[in-house]
Amino acid sequence: MNLPDWNQLADLALAGKEIDRSSALAVLEAPDEVLLDQLAAAYRVRRHYWGNKVRLHYLLNAQSGLCPEDCNYCSQSIVSEAEIEKYPLIATEKILEAADRAAKLKAGTFCLVISGRSPGELVFSRILDSIGQVRAKYDLKICACLGILSEAQSKRLAAVGVDRVNHNLNTSAEYYSQICSTHNFAERLATLRNVKAAGMGTCAGGIVGMGESFEDVIDLALALRELEVTSVPINFLIPISGTPLAEKSNLLNPRYCLRVLCLFRFLLPSQEIRIAGGREVHLRSLQPLGLYPANSIFIGDYLTTAGQAARADLETIADAGFVLEAVEHLAATEPNFAGPVIN
Repeated sequence: MNLPDWNQLADLALAGKEIDRSSALAVLEAPDEVLLDQLAAAYRVRRHYWGNKVRLHYLLNAQSGLCPEDCNYCSQSIVSEAEIEKYPLIATEKILEAADRAAKLKAGTFCLVISGRSPGELVFSRILDSIGQVRAKYDLKICACLGILSEAQSKRLAAVGVDRVNHNLNTSAEYYSQICSTHNFAERLATLRNVKAAGMGTCAGGIVGMGESFEDVIDLALALRELEVTSVPINFLIPISGTPLAEKSNLLNPRYCLRVLCLFRFLLPSQEIRIAGGREVHLRSLQPLGLYPANSIFIGDYLTTAGQAARADLETIADAGFVLEAVEHLAATEPNFAGPVIN
């Protein structure tokens, strides 16, 4: 197998040029013995745009389950038999408590997520009110993940101060019908375009490990590049018992997950790339290496699965020699934590 020069791929990325498909495919197919070379090249690009800083996001599942969509990967979907908590939109007081937790953990972004296809007016109005109260009390960026959004809904979110909206593409346009039938790839694209037209940042990524091909992973990254998405969460599928994809062959291993992160850094050089769901499950002891291509993680739990302890995340960042982005360290709330040095 003829391997590309990884540093040449980094040079192309730094020059704003797209690497060709054969090189992108080689990133994913490369043997394990060149992984450190790939990571070093990807880190050149990451360091150019993001320095040595790590950005933290805090995720709140503000409405769980009860979703009419049939996304095969999701424990909250109508086709899921997973044993999860199911509840309607939580009270504003609970949302404020979660925002307080995010602030104490020194997360820069508070991500408010609800299940469902698209929020009805009653729920949407309550969300707008809650976001307004969070903005008034905390110095947090707000990212909302509310499902499919219209142009009018997007404008109302922008008006209350939402910084970004998350709406993942999840996989390639070609593979999308294999994971969901109740909505399509085009509807997801439309939501992101509505968000962008309203003047908010776009947050969109995908899920790796759903049975997709290498080509699908590349197509997902290229679609995000074409959309000029500003924040890119990369999830690694956790095959949750009771979901249709739980029994699907899952060939993920830590080295492949790292190669995926490298590919996204080469194709999306300046974007915030976040290691999202499945980080602890699939990267395992190699989690620190993920910070060489990626510059962001979630701290705390995910939607229906638990993350590792916040202390462990912060120790990982510090031990690898990275620093938190423009925030004070955790000593104010956990004085015994010898946290990362902060610029």
